[in-house]
Amino acid sequence: MASESNTDFQKNLISVDGKNETSQQMHNSKESNVAANKWNDIPEALQEVKNHLGDGAAENIMKGIKMAEKKKEKQSNDVDRASCKRKSENNAKLSVKKEETMLEIGNQLIPTPLSHIPLKSLMDIEKELVYTDEEDISFEFAEPAASTSTRSACRDSEKADALSAPNGSALPQIDKQLQTTLQEASTCYRQNNYTAAVAQFSTALELCSKGAAIDNPFESSPEDISSIASFIETKLVTCYLKLRKPDDALNHSHRSIILNPAYFRNHLRQAAVFRCLERYSEAARSTMIADYMYWLTGGTEQHISKLIKLYWQAMIEEAITRAESFSVMYTPFVTEVKADKINKIKDMFAKKHPDYVEHIYTDPHGLHILPQVAKWTSLPPQHYLLTLGFRNKHIGKTLERWSSRKLPIFSDRKAPFSPLTKEETKRYWDNTGKKIVPVMDFIRSTKLTDNLCACSRGIEKLHYASLLGRLQRVEEQSQVINQAMAELATIPYLQDISQQDAELLQSLMADAMDTLEGRRSDKGRVWNKIQKIGLIEDYLYQVEDNYLKNKRLRTARMEKMKMKRTQSIQQHWSLGNTKLSLTSPKDMATQ
Repeated sequence: MASESNTDFQKNLISVDGKNETSQQMHNSKESNVAANKWNDIPEALQEVKNHLGDGAAENIMKGIKMAEKKKEKQSNDVDRASCKRKSENNAKLSVKKEETMLEIGNQLIPTPLSHIPLKSLMDIEKELVYTDEEDISFEFAEPAASTSTRSACRDSEKADALSAPNGSALPQIDKQLQTTLQEASTCYRQNNYTAAVAQFSTALELCSKGAAIDNPFESSPEDISSIASFIETKLVTCYLKLRKPDDALNHSHRSIILNPAYFRNHLRQAAVFRCLERYSEAARSTMIADYMYWLTGGTEQHISKLIKLYWQAMIEEAITRAESFSVMYTPFVTEVKADKINKIKDMFAKKHPDYVEHIYTDPHGLHILPQVAKWTSLPPQHYLLTLGFRNKHIGKTLERWSSRKLPIFSDRKAPFSPLTKEETKRYWDNTGKKIVPVMDFIRSTKLTDNLCACSRGIEKLHYASLLGRLQRVEEQSQVINQAMAELATIPYLQDISQQDAELLQSLMADAMDTLEGRRSDKGRVWNKIQKIGLIEDYLYQVEDNYLKNKRLRTARMEKMKMKRTQSIQQHWSLGNTKLSLTSPKDMATQ
């Protein structure tokens, strides 16, 4: 990427494209410990999620939607009450803010940046928020407590989610055998015997999958069992991270979210796994969701929220530093941005980033959020437009075309009715796919929701998984499907969804589970039907464009030929008249 000074980056994150000092230090530290960062362990292929979800998976999704709506409504009411006292002065401030952020290019709003994060501080954040030793299970549908203690923020915020259950009922009692196994596993963890802890937690997970989760199975519910299984999954994540096996931790982190998407630490641990795998854009997105979930579920400790935002910013910085094929710029906005403003933004981008002008486009569906100004208590937070510049014109144009679709596709196939051969699929991956995926991940690192289709992020990942399947990269396919399911399970907590989106969500989750379990072929999956329809639409548009283009060319040729004939006739008559005028009356009489 084009290099800019660390001072400029620290001063203004709105335009970011250079390697900053902190990210470079992190990179150098990684290079010096490369042996410690490359593990040979791989995740188990095609692990079954349904064993932990049970037959109530669809029911859990609908309950998640309802609970998310309740939590968002409660938080919205709290925000409204808190803002009433300051309404008049806030209106005055808002009018000033709009004047400052109406895309007057020379006077952009510059958010106050958080301090840069050295690697040691990053490790301290993980120690406090990721590796904390929980004792209580966070039940997904329990109402959060009103506040937590400042004396022990981590431990108490951990317990806050498990203090009460819906309708004031007591939390379910865990099966005694399972509880004993979990206690033994926790003892091994505290003694730093992580290998033994993994064995014990794996045994606990097996017991849970067999139904030994609640002391009275007749009173158990699918969501309670899911919350217990999620607790065990997230414990396995921390154990594998301690063993420096992030590959093994990754699928466990995804499943902990699938089983309990409302718990912010599940997302934060997924972010830590992505960081260890140097997948920084995905780590940034997971951290962004963790920060939002912490607020949504009643978290009130500013210290914890600040640490999460610092981690989020560090991941964004590192993602930008590692990017080589594209550069980015964020521009604040308040009102709808028109075409002339978009053109001005592109012109400014071209001046700032002359090495990335093969193709420039601004994400038309905006609503990007930066950690410096992400204040969920004052919804909506400051939004930004994301402008991207590319060195490869084909990649930029392909992404721009895809971004204009309501339902995403992941193919450049020209003939929708002719499946790609294995060689064509490999060629497509090498030339396009593997270059587009990192950009798509980066776009999502600051984009919490999608205003076109709530399920779009999950569909993108499922398309990607299908491509990996055709390339016979089964273990990677399994991981990406689990990741897509984690994204889909989280959606109801991030934004309001329609009944149509809810039905699509359930269909995608069901098909994803069937794929993991090896049921049916990949052709009948919902996301493949979406892609096929999208390709047919593209094909019809292309045929129409070609027809109109040819029609215009034919019309132009006919007009040209008609003009030539007219000119020829005019020249002929003009020449005849000239000859007649040159002939004298005597000559005419002689003739």
